[in-house]
Amino acid sequence: MLALRLSLGAHPAVQVRRLLVAGASAGTGFLLLSALGHALSHPDPAASALRLAWCTAPLAATVYLAVAVARADPATRPRPGLSAVGLGPVRLMAISAATTAVSCLLGSALALLVFLQLRGDLTGMSLGGGAQEFLAAGRPLPLPAALTLLALVPLSASGAVAVTLRPREPVKGAGRAARAYGRFGAYRRTPVRESFGAYGRFGRQLGAAARGRRTAAEAPAQEQDGAPAGAGGEAGAEAVDGSPAAVPPLVPTAAPSGLPWGVAVLAVGLAVEALTSRTGSTDGPAAFLGLALTSLGLALVGPGLTHLCGRLLQAVRPGALRLLAGRVLMTEATRIGRPLGVVCAVVSAAYAMASLHDRDDPSAGPLVVLGVLLVAGCTVATLLTAAVEAKQAHADTTASLRRLGAPAGTLRRAACLRAGALLALFGPLTVAVAELSAWPLGG
Repeated sequence: MLALRLSLGAHPAVQVRRLLVAGASAGTGFLLLSALGHALSHPDPAASALRLAWCTAPLAATVYLAVAVARADPATRPRPGLSAVGLGPVRLMAISAATTAVSCLLGSALALLVFLQLRGDLTGMSLGGGAQEFLAAGRPLPLPAALTLLALVPLSASGAVAVTLRPREPVKGAGRAARAYGRFGAYRRTPVRESFGAYGRFGRQLGAAARGRRTAAEAPAQEQDGAPAGAGGEAGAEAVDGSPAAVPPLVPTAAPSGLPWGVAVLAVGLAVEALTSRTGSTDGPAAFLGLALTSLGLALVGPGLTHLCGRLLQAVRPGALRLLAGRVLMTEATRIGRPLGVVCAVVSAAYAMASLHDRDDPSAGPLVVLGVLLVAGCTVATLLTAAVEAKQAHADTTASLRRLGAPAGTLRRAACLRAGALLALFGPLTVAVAELSAWPLGG
């Protein structure tokens, strides 16, 4: 009931994202039921298993969108004071998983109703022509098998959300030896090892308290002078609007480690596709394996290329605009780069699959279009949701910039600069990989 009340009382933008998850679940459920209908109409188990295997791509895209929507939901984000009323991190994770399951169940129910309507089980009027191939009209529909297929999306999405949003330990490491205890058994790491009597040494705590009061007193004065507290280095060297020291520092994270692996997987995928073109087996499993490896490589190199793009923006004597745009890209390299790499992988795979599409099977045409639109729509929606999540994560930095007098046009130009830099890097890369994949597969 609490998950239902939080779902109904959410912001309209959050409701729209949840409706997108429900729509994606409905599309995936309809494709799964179509694979079941094809298995009922055709005695060939290999062809039916192949159609069911093709449904894994829409299923993965739907689960990916559901996880992104759950991460960007502000209602299930841990905040101070919620643990006092019983809404700790574990409870919020369970509520988010339940909300995702409710959205996916609504989509699965809609898919079942539409499938039964097209079969003629509800009104007695079914579609004719090539639709009979995947509707299996006139044949009894095994309800347990249909419900099992429809339960795949809610179970997978809610499980992925629970794993992604699970509470994590503040200190990484396994076992008792990896933990570090501070003063009087406090569970934390200290930057400098201290001896047993360091904490009670005379004058130590008085000096620390005096330094804390001095830092708190200097912060408002620095903000009045135009420099934020703690600003230093090149981040505070130049203002957004021209005055000195008006940019709060953004601390970029370390470069993602998946770039070399992604390049290696991408090269292996292209090599497998080229090998299949020389052997003439472009319709065999090796061709699809090469295409899958190419798509996986593009998805893996996304965070690393986003971090590299942010570093290139700050390469040669950057101003405040390029500095701000580049540091945001470096900070959000994983959050934005991963869905951006998935979008590039989907675009290149769709372009390559156009050369392998069997135009002699008219019954598969609408289902292929539905699957392509579903995967592309889910990946684009995931990218937009990740952008919203990144904007929410930098709300404090944006508020600090506005408080220090940064014009809104400068922030918009920085966002446009980030988008243009990513498009300039990922656009030619996607086109090149798509051409290299389609050339050997097209024979």
